[in-house]
Amino acid sequence: MGGIDKGLQPFLGKPLALHALRRLQAQEGDLLGHHLLNANRNLDTYLAFGVPVHADALPDFAGPLAGFLSGLAHSESPYVLTVPCDTPLFPLDLARRLAQAFDRPGTEIAMAAALEEDGQLRPQPVFSLMRRGLMDSLLRFTQTGGRRVDHWTAEHETRLVAFDKPTDNPRAFFNANTLSELKALEDDPDLT
Repeated sequence: MGGIDKGLQPFLGKPLALHALRRLQAQEGDLLGHHLLNANRNLDTYLAFGVPVHADALPDFAGPLAGFLSGLAHSESPYVLTVPCDTPLFPLDLARRLAQAFDRPGTEIAMAAALEEDGQLRPQPVFSLMRRGLMDSLLRFTQTGGRRVDHWTAEHETRLVAFDKPTDNPRAFFNANTLSELKALEDDPDLT
């Protein structure tokens, strides 16, 4: 978004990061015992949202895995659910559906997969529920220069969770990369 702080851009009258936080707080179950935000600037503004804020655990804005690592390091729960702030319509049953993947023995990570226009399921790696015990693995991976979420998750028992029901919003995982995309998403009455 041209270098502006994406998480503070408004969507339906709230900053994107606060919108995502409220959407997570509406999720069902005890899985999400506490919430935290990962941000690297404007920390005082994010702190006003009422949850702990932690910067990346890695230098140089190393991407989503740096945020994952920060979440794993500061979590008090056995699981960490990750979502980006630039996808404001993620499913309200995301946590519950990802948690169901852990009914299968050996599951370490549950990752959302969204139906694309071509009818194929596409993994959404930043929408993941993972065991907190994966922190050492992620630390080793990033310390050796690893930055791709899919390369790290491939090292673990990762289950894809399809969000392809007829009642699923087909644009639930659409991420707004520009202010115009965000505005168009906000203005579409079928999507909010």
